[in-house]
Amino acid sequence: MWGVIVVLFYLGVAKQFEPLLLVPIAFGALLANLPTEGVLTAEMRPDGVYETATFKIDGKLEHYTAPTVEVAPDGTVTQTAPASGTVKVERVEGGLYDFISQGIKLELFPPIIFLGVGAMTDFGPLIAMPRTLLLGAAAQLGLFLTFMSATLSGLFTSKEAASIAIIGGADGPTSIFVSNKLAPHLLGAIAVAAYTYMSLVPLIQPPIMRLLTTQKERRIRMKSLRKVSKLEKLIFAVVVMIVCILLVPAASPLIGMLMLGNFLRECGVTERLVKSAQNEIINVVTIFLGTSVGLTMSGESFLSGQTIGIILLGVVAFCFSTAGGVIVAKLMNLVSRKTPINPLIGSAGVSAVPMAARVSQVEGQKYDPQNHLLMHAMGPNVAGVIGTAVAAGYFISTLGGG
Repeated sequence: MWGVIVVLFYLGVAKQFEPLLLVPIAFGALLANLPTEGVLTAEMRPDGVYETATFKIDGKLEHYTAPTVEVAPDGTVTQTAPASGTVKVERVEGGLYDFISQGIKLELFPPIIFLGVGAMTDFGPLIAMPRTLLLGAAAQLGLFLTFMSATLSGLFTSKEAASIAIIGGADGPTSIFVSNKLAPHLLGAIAVAAYTYMSLVPLIQPPIMRLLTTQKERRIRMKSLRKVSKLEKLIFAVVVMIVCILLVPAASPLIGMLMLGNFLRECGVTERLVKSAQNEIINVVTIFLGTSVGLTMSGESFLSGQTIGIILLGVVAFCFSTAGGVIVAKLMNLVSRKTPINPLIGSAGVSAVPMAARVSQVEGQKYDPQNHLLMHAMGPNVAGVIGTAVAAGYFISTLGGG
């Protein structure tokens, strides 16, 4: 297990692959495999789920989940028991991360990160070229193909397969959100795979992009995007949030916080809140999220055949998602020959913002140094964020998570 940790540190520090997440995850994993005291006192249940926060009630130790804890105005801590109502708690026992990691178990950290993502993202390119929404949708191909493959293999349950499939969206917070609801015992492996593949976007995507396109297609120059007004951006955030939540209510935490962050960004009157969402809030949560995930990676739970299967299925999902966006872009060119799309921007339909869009830009300039695809690629890129969140909500609602 320490070898795995060294590899994660190497990727994060030496190679600078998604260091903001891989370094905290690696450090948390290191703590999980040391005989620490006062860090984590979790016990694994027979179903593989870790139970944390032990409450001492009337002199007897019993396990209850943290969401049922209540703190009265006078400071009295009470525990709502499933059968006997509210009982007084003498003492709450637990290590530091028994409580910090509740941010994952209570589904707080991923939506808060989406708040920061929304505050840092410009939806203008997508609004200026709405048809790129189809590229973001096409990039979800890998999710559903992987879900079916994992389910049919018989090695994973449908809930586990759905959690693994989200890796194909290259969206770490969404992967964590779904796996916490559907397959919490796989959280560490899924999170590591998701963030590793996010960091490897510049290595994984280019060969697929070149394989599926011709040199002529890679040189396609797209027209400059029109300027999008503030009002359009504000209406877009509200309308998309309403539509997505009405269609897939289970995606509400992710979509709601994403659009809240974007609305704060675009309204122009909440500069302090936007800066906090872009910096302090998302940075603090990223530290806690990464280390909390790493602490689930004890050798007993992480080093298994399932972990290898998750990593292999994750890269398959990611490759098919990339290919889906490129192929649909080529098909769109058959319909609209007057305003062709450079198929390279189709690969940006995955959720790795803005890394996937930058890959499209770099690949395009290899064949035409004067071709600028970055802003065009941001359209499918932000569409992919929305698409993956909606797909996650669909899996949760249909498979009964939460």
